[in-house]
Amino acid sequence: VQLQACGGGLVQAGGSLRLSCAASGSIASINDMGWYRQAPGNQRELVATITTGGTINYTASVKGRFTISRDDAKNTVYLQMNSLKPEDTAVYYCRAYIMRRISGESRHWGQGTLVTVSS
Repeated sequence: VQLQACGGGLVQAGGSLRLSCAASGSIASINDMGWYRQAPGNQRELVATITTGGTINYTASVKGRFTISRDDAKNTVYLQMNSLKPEDTAVYYCRAYIMRRISGESRHWGQGTLVTVSS
């Protein structure tokens, strides 16, 4: 199983980016999916999560600016980021709890995609 994240880049403050993360491999189903980020010198922190039932959780600093969504037919999770601020600069990682028919559920991380917001 692999998670492939893309969509990062350089954007000016106030701009937008859309991240996507697709899971591939031997997948029975995907449970919770989410995005985390890690800025230089900081620990990795939760940005947003979404359950199979559509329950969503955001960290306070992105509420009203970021939107997480998922497309289960494509095994993909998205993060629409609007009104970006320099403090959103970080490497963004996707995370998914994936069910496999034989081995059960396991947590998987994407490789990270860099988001840089200039002031």
